[in-house]
Amino acid sequence: MKSNTRSIVLALLAVGGMASATLATAQSGRGGIYQQELSVCGHNQQDRAACIREAGAARQEAARGGLTGAPDYRANALARCGLQQSPGDRRDCEARVLGGAGNTSASVEGSVMGGGVIRESVTTVVMPAPMPMPAERAPAPILVPMPAERVPAPMMPPPRPAPMPAPLR
Repeated sequence: MKSNTRSIVLALLAVGGMASATLATAQSGRGGIYQQELSVCGHNQQDRAACIREAGAARQEAARGGLTGAPDYRANALARCGLQQSPGDRRDCEARVLGGAGNTSASVEGSVMGGGVIRESVTTVVMPAPMPMPAERAPAPILVPMPAERVPAPMMPPPRPAPMPAPLR
């Protein structure tokens, strides 16, 4: 009986040790993230006090199980594209979010920390070539006379002034 009691106690200690190790790993994992978030404070464009408050709030929310994962930014952006009134605008918005499709190419520049993300999409539209008109329906060409060549006049002396009339007596 003494041997059974000893093995039960050892088994309970082993299970308790594994549970506490798992709990410590989970806490240190989030604590590591908290330390990383704190190390960023003061090196970004956010106020240091506000950054520390946000890191603490995130740590507290994670402890409650409220932070389950990263938000789905793509689904959020596509949902906003659904608010466009015209189908063409909605299609263009989705092309910017998804990175382009077909004859549309998209690019993203900037960052949130830099002040904003600029999304641009360029759609290439190929215009059909104009159809030539049949000869019998073609308008008559407009003829414009060419100006005659000008030949420079020979150099002539300037005209002399007319003599003054004689005074009357």
